[in-house]
Amino acid sequence: MASKSSFSDDRSLLSDEDNNAQTIMGLGGLHTRNNYGATIPIAENTIQESAAGHQLETNGVQRSVTKKGLPNVKHKNIRYTDRVFWTDIFTTILDAQWRWLILAVFIAYFTTWLIFGIIWYSILYFHNDFEPHNLANPTWRPCVTNMEDFTSTFLFSLETQQTTGYGFYHITEKCASAVVTLCVQSIIGVILEGLCVGLVLLKISRAKKRTATLIFSRNAVICQRDGQLCFMFRVADLRSKSTLLQATIRAQLISSRVTLEGEEVPISQEELEVSGDGEKGNNLLLLWPTTVIHKINQNSPLHRFIKEDNITLKMTNPFEIIVILEGIVESTSLVTQARTSYLSSEILWGHRFKSLTPIRYSSKSGSEGSTFIDYTNFHDTYAVDMPSIRLTPEWSY
Repeated sequence: MASKSSFSDDRSLLSDEDNNAQTIMGLGGLHTRNNYGATIPIAENTIQESAAGHQLETNGVQRSVTKKGLPNVKHKNIRYTDRVFWTDIFTTILDAQWRWLILAVFIAYFTTWLIFGIIWYSILYFHNDFEPHNLANPTWRPCVTNMEDFTSTFLFSLETQQTTGYGFYHITEKCASAVVTLCVQSIIGVILEGLCVGLVLLKISRAKKRTATLIFSRNAVICQRDGQLCFMFRVADLRSKSTLLQATIRAQLISSRVTLEGEEVPISQEELEVSGDGEKGNNLLLLWPTTVIHKINQNSPLHRFIKEDNITLKMTNPFEIIVILEGIVESTSLVTQARTSYLSSEILWGHRFKSLTPIRYSSKSGSEGSTFIDYTNFHDTYAVDMPSIRLTPEWSY
């Protein structure tokens, strides 16, 4: 029966041709395999029909981090929240969307032009420069020449702050207040322009945009690797000319638990020891796609989600694993951080990632060629047989 539910993020939709879709069990949730062998997770908090026509409901868990790496945690009931954000106005503006930043720059410039236009009009007004007989008197020495009304003072304010200098308006030495105002506006104009240029430049060059070329596998898997039960996922850097320097990977298990004293911890963070395939520690070499591995042993926080009687998984306590990739952008030396998360329903039990075979080409000139990586199977997995597990300190199989 064709699946009818929609999937969030970058998950695929089941097509109407998937008439032989199979429902399989994952870690803490349900998955569907279509005719083409692709395993697709059932969306959280949804009800879907299995191949037999039965309705199946997943145990939903709210994400703390979206698949795109954005925090999904909101804060409420905090006193003086607005005041705190206005205190750190620089970061607040940087985090704002581009349209709000452009609007803020426009308002800042227009406001200063308008305020100093009013100040210039007041100076000229009290100096009687707008009196008709003074405007008609060629021997009258005004504070600013060729001023007739407020429009003239506004244009003079704009030209002064932006150092345009059309040559039509110019200040005289008759008014000390006008000289002081000219100095003050020039200084404020330089400061404002420096702030606005700095904000725009920082927003353009922020290392946060570098995360768009750092990708994670859609699903994580649990299977054996060299005789050890492992939790695994893939990560890759799509840029080849500028790699991520000093790249490190972290993973945290987010779940609820009860302490030995009976205290309920609704949000418990437990660090998972992860490393790249063959790497020591959590450092990664991202010249090509890398499989990140966490070995599930007696000390692993994941071991309590595995039943000891056979190869089944506990679904009574859904969880989330947040993955954090951090490194230095080679071209700018700025630190960037890419994040994603895997819900328990997105972890495939008894599955393994398909291999990514490198293709090496030699150049026509006879010099060293290049190695190409085909990402067709980057997200794809296939089912494997799993042995029985007996939870011992050494994890015998």
